[in-house]
Amino acid sequence: MSGQISKNTVLTELSGFLSKPVDTGSTFRARRHLLDWLGCAIAGASEPAGVILRHARGEGAGAQAFCWGGLGNILEMDDVDKRALLHPGPSIIPAALALASVTQPDDETLLNAIVLGYEATIRLGRAVGSGHYAIWHNTGTCGTIGAAAASATLLNASADQTSHAMALAMSQASGLWQTRHDPQSMGKQLHTANAARGGLEAARLAVAGFKGPLDILEGEQGFFKATCPDGDPQNVLRDYASSWLIHDVSFKPWPACRHAHAAIDAALALRGQVDLSEGAPILVETYSDALKFCDRPEPRTVIEGKFSLQHAVAVALRRGPPSLHDFSPAVLVDPDLAALRARVQVSVSDEFSAVYPDHFGASVRIGSQQITVPDALGDPENPVTDDLIKEKALMLIKAGGVSEARAAEMIATVLSETGTLMVSLRALEKVLS
Repeated sequence: MSGQISKNTVLTELSGFLSKPVDTGSTFRARRHLLDWLGCAIAGASEPAGVILRHARGEGAGAQAFCWGGLGNILEMDDVDKRALLHPGPSIIPAALALASVTQPDDETLLNAIVLGYEATIRLGRAVGSGHYAIWHNTGTCGTIGAAAASATLLNASADQTSHAMALAMSQASGLWQTRHDPQSMGKQLHTANAARGGLEAARLAVAGFKGPLDILEGEQGFFKATCPDGDPQNVLRDYASSWLIHDVSFKPWPACRHAHAAIDAALALRGQVDLSEGAPILVETYSDALKFCDRPEPRTVIEGKFSLQHAVAVALRRGPPSLHDFSPAVLVDPDLAALRARVQVSVSDEFSAVYPDHFGASVRIGSQQITVPDALGDPENPVTDDLIKEKALMLIKAGGVSEARAAEMIATVLSETGTLMVSLRALEKVLS
């Protein structure tokens, strides 16, 4: 990206930063996140929300970005940046792929776009503050800037055009957490879908000459003033140790809210060390946001189960590593599991809260046995292996109705460095048609 920037603002400085070259290590990391999203989207496509999104999809890249933007978040297995408290993949990757179906980029260009999109979204998400996250769904509000940055890259936008694309995207950023209080709501998926489409369309408009408010982040009536009581727009430009922040993003091994994952890990480590038949209380300690989002002792729907510490811990102790089926309606009403779930007591630990969100930690105690997990599996401090990433993708793609052989072929194609990502895109379009 090159060109003159018309006004010195946070967005214009960010646009200049996004002009740096992307290293090959970061583009390979992008392949892993692309594969992770692919599995989530294909499996999510057969869920009720996914079926609606696919049937209601219109024509064109924007409509495709909207549909795909909703699919990747449905199963709660999408990647997450814990410090930004958001999922970058489900908005950025759909926008990039939908536009790639038009622009037909080479692999390097597409992967660069994903890296840059992640950078913009994560930087914004880490700057908005806890007051924003208390009300606003960061994935929806911050995802659109990354979708715009990725789309601008694929359109070979100038730095000035990229700044306006991000400005236009942020002027329509939205997503409220009230959606999580209604178990029937599919609003979370609408947030990611809107962010993907909004970012793509903002980039198209900017390249055509449409202008946005370049001080939308720091302005007197801008995004931070309106929605971030303790945020600081200048932190978008903060220096980080990572060359590109995509390396800090976590993979989610379990199909539940990320706030439940450390407790799941602790329960899995404790499993087999205690006799569950003795009836002792199951004591879970973690940070305050985990309880705010996941204290649901009697989940009645799939989404409530995924946002229930009590259910997730009971599943891990009784059944082992949680599967998609473990959050189904049939399992939620299983009497044996319900009885175990009723013994789970959750509380806030000052120790875990003090280091959150840098660390997503939890402990589980049963009698004299206790396991503490300071960082959930999949975080940079507790990384998953490439084999586990591929196993997860295989499980999800098969859950979406694809044969094991075809799923394995799709995985190999995404991870191959022989210029075959457009082949993967055509396969995705066929599966989701």
